[in-house]
Amino acid sequence: MTDAPAPGAAAPSAGGAPRRPGLKERAVRRYRQLPLRSRLAMLTAVAVAVAVAAAAAACWLVTRDRLTEQLDATLARQTVSADTVQALAGKCAGTLPPGAWVKLPTDYTTQIVAADGSVCTSWLKDAIPAQRSDVDVAAGRSDHAIHTTPNNDGTEMRVLTRPYPDVTDASGRPVAISVATPMAPVTRPLNQLALILLIVTGVGVLGAATAGLWVARAGLKPVDRLTEAVERVARTEDLTIRIPAEGEDEIARLSRSFNSMTAALASSRDLQQQLIADAGHELRTPLTSLRTNIDLLVRSEQSGRQLPAEDKQALLASVKAQMGELAALIGDLQELSRTPESGPGGSAAVPVVALHEVVDSALRRARLRGPSLDITAELDPWYVRSEPAALERAVVNLMDNAVKFSAEDGAVEVDLRKGELRVRDHGPGIPEEELPHVFERFWRSPSARSLPGSGLGLSIVARTAYQAGGTVELRAAPGGGTEALLRLPGAATPPPEMPQE
Repeated sequence: MTDAPAPGAAAPSAGGAPRRPGLKERAVRRYRQLPLRSRLAMLTAVAVAVAVAAAAAACWLVTRDRLTEQLDATLARQTVSADTVQALAGKCAGTLPPGAWVKLPTDYTTQIVAADGSVCTSWLKDAIPAQRSDVDVAAGRSDHAIHTTPNNDGTEMRVLTRPYPDVTDASGRPVAISVATPMAPVTRPLNQLALILLIVTGVGVLGAATAGLWVARAGLKPVDRLTEAVERVARTEDLTIRIPAEGEDEIARLSRSFNSMTAALASSRDLQQQLIADAGHELRTPLTSLRTNIDLLVRSEQSGRQLPAEDKQALLASVKAQMGELAALIGDLQELSRTPESGPGGSAAVPVVALHEVVDSALRRARLRGPSLDITAELDPWYVRSEPAALERAVVNLMDNAVKFSAEDGAVEVDLRKGELRVRDHGPGIPEEELPHVFERFWRSPSARSLPGSGLGLSIVARTAYQAGGTVELRAAPGGGTEALLRLPGAATPPPEMPQE
């Protein structure tokens, strides 16, 4: 087997050598390594740079178009007289006497364009090569042409070409007249504008980066406080730390969520510590008694003085009862510590359970534990979503509680109607001031501490009811005794199983 490459390492190429990361990959990796403030400032600067560059480009293009339109309008207003054209034609044909040249405005270049592409330029001006559009005008295929072309000296010229039917070349073909002027009146302001826009863009980008860094620092102060609080909690395990949360923005919501989380963790830890302390206290009594009884038995064997048979049997029975109490206490603790998702089902959907069948099974066990009791039941079908084992244990705990506090020949009434399970006994009842504590872990009524039990039974019932979306209540029954009410929401009845052939 070959080892897989480590995360972030360069993958091997086809030849076996490691592939070096490209420029883009290195840039992305370095960007991700930057602090959040730097990344926010960089993104702000880039966004402003793109916006300013787009605005500057649009401004430059609009200005260029407007200046070019003005230059074209100026060229269109220029007229060339017939005498000038005739003189220029004579110059081109060589028929103009020496010195008989016509002086034209120095800012404009005038030239004749023939249909074959040849040009004849005015005096003291550099010729401008004819373009295809100029030839089309001279040949009569177009009514005008306007374009920017460098002359033989390399100067950018704006050229306007129009037909001139009154003049022909040596072959008798019509020609066109081009009037041109340098592009300097357009390019000079554009260059100055480009420089100004570049400076403004640079200043804007620097200002945006500075403002972005300042905004990032100001905006991330709550995040810094939250980070410091989390690091302090991780370092000191002090869950009492709270972060001031003001406003309704995302940072405030995150701070409140952190405060809620630490409060829940602190409460969970307190409950865990309380559970451990209570479990240790409850375990100490049966272990002490168990140790005392075993010491008596060991001492009797070591000293050779045998205990009377009745005392020995009583000690063994006490040891057995204490072992049973320990086993029940450990089972209750395991039930309380088990999360709803644990077990074979994992995180699968909670199954639908027939509550009336669970109650019927619990009734059979209750009749075995209280054979002298008159236990009556009326059960209507009802289905709930719950863990079957947890639900059965909760119902059994309610039954056991009623059996334990009933007189020897007493009665227990069990009713299940519309999702409400009522278990009523005719025992001594629970004092009104003790009812708020009956579902607390390890709490036991002073009058019941001599009876067997761990004080966790009703806590398990309350936990199971909460997980199933229901409620449980204990109250004084009319005429004496205690009435337990377990209410669970119903679920869809499961489909009947198909008979197997």
